Amino acid sequence: MKISKTNFSRLKTTDFNNLKFGTVFSDHMCICKFTNGKWGEMEIKPYGPLDMSPGSQILHYGQAVFEGMKAFKNDNNEVLLFRKNENFKRLNQSAHRLSIPEIPEDIFMRGLNELVSIDSEWCKKDDGYSLYIRPFIYASSECIKASSSNEFTFVIITSPTTKYYAGDMHVVIEEHYSRAPKGGVGFTKAAGNYAASFFPTKQANSNGFQQVIWTDAIDHQYIEESGTMNIWFRIGDKLITPSLSDSILGGITRKSLITLSKDNGIDVEERKIKVSEILEANERGLLKEAFGSGTAVTVNPINSITYNNIRMNLEEQQDSYSLKLKSLLQGIQKGRIFDKYNWTDKVINL
Repeated sequence: MKISKTNFSRLKTTDFNNLKFGTVFSDHMCICKFTNGKWGEMEIKPYGPLDMSPGSQILHYGQAVFEGMKAFKNDNNEVLLFRKNENFKRLNQSAHRLSIPEIPEDIFMRGLNELVSIDSEWCKKDDGYSLYIRPFIYASSECIKASSSNEFTFVIITSPTTKYYAGDMHVVIEEHYSRAPKGGVGFTKAAGNYAASFFPTKQANSNGFQQVIWTDAIDHQYIEESGTMNIWFRIGDKLITPSLSDSILGGITRKSLITLSKDNGIDVEERKIKVSEILEANERGLLKEAFGSGTAVTVNPINSITYNNIRMNLEEQQDSYSLKLKSLLQGIQKGRIFDKYNWTDKVINL
């Protein structure tokens, strides 16, 4: 591995009290290129622009996948990576579906560990802070023929962060646009999935909503996920989240919350959920909570859900499932609760 460290760190000039999610980047990045049928040598270098031709296939056909991960600093100033093996596996699942060569585990793990180790000071131990990590792979062949690329570039960048959403969360159930059809790439973290969601989300924002709840692409009867999050509903004392399909991203936070629910006395169920079921539960006074989960947001309570001009307001519960699960999850991530699941790994200073 080739390592070139920056001579001009931006760490001391960064205002950590005014971070806007995803807009501030750490000092270094990791790069590895796929050419002639194989992945080459990794390189860690100062964060900066990537070399890219106007004919790069990524610019024309969107052949790219990515991951979202987080590192946390515990009270002993040790940096902990959360469920890195799950992110590695999901990145390669996405790559396989988009005809991208899978990244070898040793390249992913070595690059990740070394990069986070070098930029560990960007990961603050104060509550609410973390280091967001973005591995991604994109098509880099110079060719405008509509075909899979022969060359690819794997990159890891990191960004210090606090909250993804600020303030209350009001969402609207989407009745027209679709995030992903059956048989498509909705279960992957493909770049185009998110680009296609921006227009309907922007429309929702203009109407006072922070996000949309996506429904199935056939007749919009079944709830799938919500913007940057998997979606959860508490009906009575049962916690329900839509079962996974090829149009729903298998969230790693989602997977963690299911385990934590089962181990902490919460009755949790994965199954298909109709929009009409949510409306009926609200009418009967049984819809107690709704929240989203994801790496970026962790666990985010939803304050209201609107459908066909019907607004369902959700009051905070004294025995809130979302707050309980968020506390348990963050306790493990920060090393304050014993990690019996072996979800966290210390970053090794090489």
